[in-house]
Amino acid sequence: MRSIFIVLGCTILLVVYVCWRLWRIVPMGWPLKLSVVVLFILWMGMAFASIGFTERMPMGVATLFCKIGPLWLIAFLYLFITFLLADIATLCRILPKGYLNSNAVGLLTIVGIVAILMIAGHIHYNHKYRKELTITTNKPLERPLKILLASDLHLGYTIGRQELAKWIEQIIAEEPDLVLLCGDIIDRSLRPLIAGGYDEEFRRLKMPLYAVPGNHEYFDNFEAARSFLEGAGIRLLRDESLFYKDICIIGRNDKSSHKGKSKRKSVAELAGNTNGAFTILLDHQPYSLEAAEQAGIDFQFSGHTHRGQVWPISWVTDAMYEKSWGHLVRGSTHYYITSGLGIWGPKIRLGSRSEYLILHIKPSE
Repeated sequence: MRSIFIVLGCTILLVVYVCWRLWRIVPMGWPLKLSVVVLFILWMGMAFASIGFTERMPMGVATLFCKIGPLWLIAFLYLFITFLLADIATLCRILPKGYLNSNAVGLLTIVGIVAILMIAGHIHYNHKYRKELTITTNKPLERPLKILLASDLHLGYTIGRQELAKWIEQIIAEEPDLVLLCGDIIDRSLRPLIAGGYDEEFRRLKMPLYAVPGNHEYFDNFEAARSFLEGAGIRLLRDESLFYKDICIIGRNDKSSHKGKSKRKSVAELAGNTNGAFTILLDHQPYSLEAAEQAGIDFQFSGHTHRGQVWPISWVTDAMYEKSWGHLVRGSTHYYITSGLGIWGPKIRLGSRSEYLILHIKPSE
């Protein structure tokens, strides 16, 4: 509880600092200054309303709030950083003393910098990176396999059916043997997915489609989410495994799934019946990576981190996780922690990227 109050207090101080700086830098009299600050605070309110009250709004209003409101989060972050750097530059006499006081040039410069960063981040988000990884194995494999893996689609009010349709086209063009999804397929609400007929897009895929739940599938009604995903042709694995050709796919339930209930199975338990096959472990949150190595897993795929989505939050996720993004090898176990195909909140990426993985599994010669 104490940590919550500390975070809340720091957030309020940062918001006050940015509002105070906006008040000081806006030129002319107090009516214009007040208008700018009030609009900024209303935008902040819109951001938080998009998280907590969308189910009570008409669909069109909820979609608008979810697309515009969360942009405040990025704007606030970069306004804070830019104002702070400008204050430091003023103290060091790099900028003139009055640069941040009733200065139209200063205002346009700072707002322009933030706007350019946000536009660049949106363009970067829309470019989907194709990462390729090849693993050779001594384990029985009748033929090479091509697997497409993705995580963190976050389909909902922000990411609509048209965007999903583009992703499905990319998947079809890859012609993989199967597709594996590693959680957070649904953002937080099924309402826009059902209303928008998202399930029809998934049913266009003719190859097997397997997935594990992420923490977002447990945000609301998990059983409704499970029913929707399976109705869309997605086989959901929760602490269970299945065989496809010569490989064993192990799907681990999400870390957040058993709060106050029985524990999920360990990686060792799930890997106990693989019959010597090449093993792929899907585990949404990349904690305790050593467990896969100790259990003899060949390849683990995880998501969840988004690699922070934007800098400098990417530095935070890099510090939080052993590996917050990219390829890792521990012993004979390969890992890939993806930054995700979709995104939570605003469609902006700086210091991270939207991606999917093409995994080639080949027999040793």
